[in-house]
Amino acid sequence: MARQRPLMPLAFSASQHLNLTVNHRADALPAYLQEEDRVVKALLDPSQLSLLAPGRYQYTVTTLQVFQLQVKPVVCLEVTHQDNRLTMRALDANLEGLGLVDDFQLTLEAVLEARSSGLEGLATLGVEVSQPPLLRLIPRRVLESTGESILNGILLTIKGRVGRQLVSDFERWCESSEPA
Repeated sequence: MARQRPLMPLAFSASQHLNLTVNHRADALPAYLQEEDRVVKALLDPSQLSLLAPGRYQYTVTTLQVFQLQVKPVVCLEVTHQDNRLTMRALDANLEGLGLVDDFQLTLEAVLEARSSGLEGLATLGVEVSQPPLLRLIPRRVLESTGESILNGILLTIKGRVGRQLVSDFERWCESSEPA
């Protein structure tokens, strides 16, 4: 009788670069990045974000549709500062909606750095998960390319928020911190 080999987990990843010119008050960007709570709420949807402790947040990602499954990643994030840089890392994550999947691993590292011309950033997001029984008939490569597409979509959404909400919030912060 042939032994069944354990299934290798599905693995997919995505990354996005950011190079955003800030024309007004770019010299104030390092001080703005120190406003951790404010910056995190501008980067991520505040309605899906909970402060756990200083520098620690829980973020519930919008429910995602993956073929017939609906999944909702819940991620514990750590935010740190060093020099002119804000770094966000996933410390822990779980996946609501897949039932018996207990080997879900999510990695995230996002860096946002203040430069003289604006903001530069790099975000890398990765997932490893066993193939849910409901999706075993779908070829592995199809599942992985779908996963990569979903991760790219998440990163593009965040990149768009940086270009809109973060820059708008930075401008409001500059106006409120200017001497009268």
